[in-house]
Amino acid sequence: MHDWRKTRNWTKAEMMKRVARFKKLKGSDGGLPDSPLPECKRKLYAVIGFQPPMSDNAATTSPVGANASEMPAISIAEGFNLGYCRARPGKGPLMHNHDTNETFIPMTGRWRCEWNEGDAMQYVDLNPYDVISFPVGVARRFMNVTYDEPGREHLLMFIIGGDQPQAEFTPAAMQRCEEWQQRKSGTPTKKRRRRS
Repeated sequence: MHDWRKTRNWTKAEMMKRVARFKKLKGSDGGLPDSPLPECKRKLYAVIGFQPPMSDNAATTSPVGANASEMPAISIAEGFNLGYCRARPGKGPLMHNHDTNETFIPMTGRWRCEWNEGDAMQYVDLNPYDVISFPVGVARRFMNVTYDEPGREHLLMFIIGGDQPQAEFTPAAMQRCEEWQQRKSGTPTKKRRRRS
């Protein structure tokens, strides 16, 4: 580990490996359990970090999904990750949780940030440059609610702590994914037994 107190010089070539041009970002609209659902259509851009987490659980994934986590613009592991979500009004992920902090900052449009599920659900609407920061253990989701611009995609920045952050969809979100997949494939939906 480099002693940060000792200043060092970097070449422009070294620093350019840490520059991400927005127009050149490679986004992904897949790689997450909810990606195929119509209400979840969005494109995720991994800008900084997002090393894929190690997990065999189908509900546990990288916050940007397997596809985007394999192509960050700046591939570093320095304790945080940064990305963007681009979506049309009414679109966003299902309810999920992270093993580290997650912060949202709308760049354009109006975004609704929800937390908790069922009767306990709460939300706040954010405008450009507003900020909300979710702690570990609180289920959350976001959705573009710029309904007065129905055909226009808007941009949300997210910052997630850790070197290999994990996202896990809630049981209700995974059930929605399973039901949609079964309907799409023509397989009858199975009723889940509740735990006592």
